[in-house]
Amino acid sequence: MKEINARTPLYDRYLRAQRRMRFMIGLARLAILAALLLLWELAAYWKWIDPMLASKPSMLWTSFRELAFHGDLFHHTRITGTETLVGIALSMGLGTAVAVLFWWSTFASKALEPYIVVLNALPKVALGPIFYIWLGDRYSVYGMAVAISVIVTIIMVENGFKEIGKTKLKLMQSFGATKWQMLRMVMLPASVPHLIATLKVNVGLTLVGVVMGEFLSSKAGLGYLIIYGGQVFQMNLVMVSVTMLALLSVVLYGVANLLARFARKKYHHEA
Repeated sequence: MKEINARTPLYDRYLRAQRRMRFMIGLARLAILAALLLLWELAAYWKWIDPMLASKPSMLWTSFRELAFHGDLFHHTRITGTETLVGIALSMGLGTAVAVLFWWSTFASKALEPYIVVLNALPKVALGPIFYIWLGDRYSVYGMAVAISVIVTIIMVENGFKEIGKTKLKLMQSFGATKWQMLRMVMLPASVPHLIATLKVNVGLTLVGVVMGEFLSSKAGLGYLIIYGGQVFQMNLVMVSVTMLALLSVVLYGVANLLARFARKKYHHEA
């Protein structure tokens, strides 16, 4: 049979309205950013703020060019980005493994749950000196990144497991399925939306952990540049580093969104 085109004029108007809305939202975001930068520039020009202490956008652009073409800005950005990606991978892998353990063994879940609660409430910056002594100045950054994001990963993935309907699991049990088969065929595929949400949360948390680790012990990275710029009173260096952190977070979140779209398509296709 010939396929019937389900699109109607009303549906076409709806699609045009949605595209127009997305365009207006993007335009509004750019306008807000431009207004903030203009206000910052004018505040420095009219001496509402001290440019030596708060810098200004025009000075940031000059400093960015100097650091990018005659300094090591991209080198430090690459180090922070690599540390963040490794931290995300370690947190997602370790956190998912622990969540699977809690689902697999009720005894392990009950026994370890108080420790998870305590570690989640513990200020992670207090662990910085411990990681520095145990792991050294290089690997302590990864320790801080994992410490901040792994507990959230465990909690979110475990909650995702709990939300999965038990009817399918009981049906598989009645057919003699093992726990490994239930995990591989039901639990993990059905947890894809929760894993995607956890990944997006971990982008910000892991970047925070990396920067905190660089504050405490690192000799390279954007966190190190921020501390160094503050110590030598070069606020342009600090502001440029903060701006690069913001751009890095946007890029990482964009990559997480691309992975999320790919995972959703694959999940719906297999479902």
